[in-house]
Amino acid sequence: MRKWFARLAVLGVALLVAGQGQVALAQEPGAGKKVLRVGATQAVDSMNPFLAVRIVSTQVHRWMYGFLTVPDSKTLQPSPDLAESWTASDDGLTWTFKIRQTNWSDGKPVTAEDAAWTFNKIMTDDAAKTANGPAVENFESVTANGQDLVIKLKAPQASMLDNPIPIMPKHAWEGVTDLANFDGDKYPSVSSGPYIATEHKKDQYIKLKANPSYWRGAPKIDELQVIFYDNPQAAIAGLKKGDIDLIGRLNPPEFEAMKGDPNIEQWDTQGRRAAYLQINHGATTTDNKPVGDGHPALKDVKVRQALHHAIDKQKLVDEVWGGLARPADGSIVPPMFKDFFWEATGDTKVTHDVGKANQILDDAGYKKGSDGVRTMPDGKRKLEFRFTIHTDTPIEDKLAEYLAGFFKEIGITLTTVKLDSSKFSDETGVAATFDIAISGWSVNPDPEEILATHLCSRRPTPAGEGGGTESFYCDPTFEKLYQEQLKELDRTKRAGIIKQMLERLYTDAPVIAIYYPNNLEGYRKDRVTAITPIPEEKGLLYGGSSYWPFYTVDVAASSTGGSGGTDGGSNTGLIAGVVGGVVVLGLAAFLLTRRRRSAADDRE
Repeated sequence: MRKWFARLAVLGVALLVAGQGQVALAQEPGAGKKVLRVGATQAVDSMNPFLAVRIVSTQVHRWMYGFLTVPDSKTLQPSPDLAESWTASDDGLTWTFKIRQTNWSDGKPVTAEDAAWTFNKIMTDDAAKTANGPAVENFESVTANGQDLVIKLKAPQASMLDNPIPIMPKHAWEGVTDLANFDGDKYPSVSSGPYIATEHKKDQYIKLKANPSYWRGAPKIDELQVIFYDNPQAAIAGLKKGDIDLIGRLNPPEFEAMKGDPNIEQWDTQGRRAAYLQINHGATTTDNKPVGDGHPALKDVKVRQALHHAIDKQKLVDEVWGGLARPADGSIVPPMFKDFFWEATGDTKVTHDVGKANQILDDAGYKKGSDGVRTMPDGKRKLEFRFTIHTDTPIEDKLAEYLAGFFKEIGITLTTVKLDSSKFSDETGVAATFDIAISGWSVNPDPEEILATHLCSRRPTPAGEGGGTESFYCDPTFEKLYQEQLKELDRTKRAGIIKQMLERLYTDAPVIAIYYPNNLEGYRKDRVTAITPIPEEKGLLYGGSSYWPFYTVDVAASSTGGSGGTDGGSNTGLIAGVVGGVVVLGLAAFLLTRRRRSAADDRE
């Protein structure tokens, strides 16, 4: 299977490069200037942190803005950022953060009032809630007194030190009257992080320069560029050609295409994503009214457990992911987050056992017909399920083939339904017009958000407004445990409660974790001279949940002339992406084409 990936991907890259032969190169950076060019196949949705939800956007904003805390580069536990220290009251309801004495990039001081304004804006402005509204739902009030930021909570909140909201400069943003339609495209940006955005051309590139006022000290490089490609194959061609220096978030075919290139360092580590099957176990709205058209058999936990036993996860890892993943025997929190990761053992573990899966269904009254397909106990409906995946996603196509084979062995028919990302999100997260769907999430060091996507309150409203559910789950046991972990400030005790929640999801099976994809990245060894992943031991680069790799990165200085003007250093990659896109789309019958991502994949 890995050889198949490699052949297909290399063929695609070769054709892309061939198609670029007559493209004029953009200007190189000025001599002696250090510029890192990062390729991305997902464009920024907004430069406004109040609105931006895509992973590439939140990554860029991590480079530009400070937060109260950031993940420690070694342990991933909360460490000081704009808040240099903090205290909590005995009842856990009042938190006081001491904001460090530092400046914004325009020279004005960073104060607690900036943080208070940011949080209050999200609490009171519906548009400002778009990206991180849930992060302030438990805030009663936020006030500032000098450099002290005081947050009063409605109830204790253990994840207080993992708040995902970037602190914005009040003086630069309070004049924005229509936040919902403001793209944050005033340059240079007023920043407190390692970089200052200086230029952005939609769907083409972003340029950022080092912030000399950054409290840790300026980064080692002069400029950081993000260059957007139309598809992964064009981006890999750009990396091979030297138009970009680093790329991340790859699938196995693109990763395999880099193999054997002496100028490229392949980066293969544990990832921060879990992939799982979402089961329509009887979807309801927030007022507990049925919604959608899920197959009634999936309401039976025995059917869901039989499906789980039928899946050969090791085979999926070996033959769908080319060995570049790890089977998931439990947790939807991936193993890189050691404190919260849970794995089933003993009698709790669901093993690949076709005989047991068949026995479960036999005992539950789902009998096989003459065609080998089972029916409901009343005999009125066959066990024929839909499997919803994304359009133009070869990995998911292959997964569907294997699952169909697994389920056929237990008398269940699986038919693939392909949807584009917007329709996929609506049908699997609001309308519930599906049976089984592929899903997944990029998990942060604190797993509260991924856990919250399985709460009753995250189901859609009666009016059909999505609440961000990943499963339509509404379980009293899970809800009780969620509230318990939220109030538990002892990290070890809280981790124990979270593991009980993960076990509940595992045994009740509203979702079935199948594997943890590796973090697949690559960079040019002749350009990148140093970079520190997060966590520092076998961690992530572009895919990490911190600015750390791009603060520590160093590159070889340019030895060529040229001004690196308005379009310098960006158009090469852009043109490669456009030309590559034409070649790939023209050969769509057999090449891997543009990947459309779901909202869950776009988001953190």
